[in-house]
Amino acid sequence: MSRPSDGRRRITIVGAGVAGLVTAMECAARGAEVEILERSEVLGAQACSWLAGGMLAPWCERESAEVEVERRGELALAWWPRHVRETVQRGTLVVAPARDGSEIARFARRTQAHLPVDEPGIATLEPDLAGRFHQGLFFPREAHLDPRRALQVLAGRLADLGVAIRFGVEARPHALDADAVIDCRGFAARAELPDLRGVRGEAIVVHAPGVSLSRPVRFLHPRFPLYIVPRADHRFMIGATMIESEHDGPPTLRSTMELIAAAFSLHPAFGEAEILELEAGLRPAFPDNLPRLTVVGRVISLNGLFRHGFLLSPALAQEAADRILPVRTAHQGVFA
Repeated sequence: MSRPSDGRRRITIVGAGVAGLVTAMECAARGAEVEILERSEVLGAQACSWLAGGMLAPWCERESAEVEVERRGELALAWWPRHVRETVQRGTLVVAPARDGSEIARFARRTQAHLPVDEPGIATLEPDLAGRFHQGLFFPREAHLDPRRALQVLAGRLADLGVAIRFGVEARPHALDADAVIDCRGFAARAELPDLRGVRGEAIVVHAPGVSLSRPVRFLHPRFPLYIVPRADHRFMIGATMIESEHDGPPTLRSTMELIAAAFSLHPAFGEAEILELEAGLRPAFPDNLPRLTVVGRVISLNGLFRHGFLLSPALAQEAADRILPVRTAHQGVFA
């Protein structure tokens, strides 16, 4: 592939999930000519990011993740509102049943940037949970978004910038002719990344007119902790299991029952909710559950985002772009 006459570098990105689209935005912002190759016929059809919760929660995630996830994840809180106006920054509420107050204390010890809340405080934050929980934690700086809407917005902005997404293309990154190639295929890249594994996640999307929540709620249920993320029109994403399995079939009855039972424990009105979707997917993860950039010749592999795709993509995308386009140009200002 020849370099454009204006001297810009030509970069091909393989994969149009969240990592691929965010990386394309970063590279285009630095003045590169970018194209995206995607094996699916439509946006999100084979991307685990299409099934994500969309929580931008670097401090909550620290409860079970390394400090690197928190450090890199903080960048997402500034990146996403600049690019997707529908990003909602109302924090995260963490609650537990009264008999499991020790779980709140444990969660608090393992995290930071939170405030303790009592029963009246919980009722002020989420009136529908009034009288249901005695104590909790509030992480005021965290945010959330609708993953599907976010991917659609990014694809539209990229199109406006002249970045083409070529669907239905099975690409081999090392065979592509470009100045640089960034491989964002997730679990589909396992042949080139033998220590990559799939971690199965299952989730439910429901319509619950009897429930109103304005922010993600993490419920520290002793048997099956879950999170509930509000979306438009009283729709909620309830998730998500983490199963060390690479089985890529539909959700199991056991997981579905556990998620529904936990949601009912959070608020009985979920018992009347309509199930809109039952989804399962494989998250790509390395043995340490941390993302990794791997450089081989002209190809940079960006992979292993595990369950932190939306949270860590901005930081990893910038790091990948730094390898290829270390000098930022005036083009970056178009996203301010």
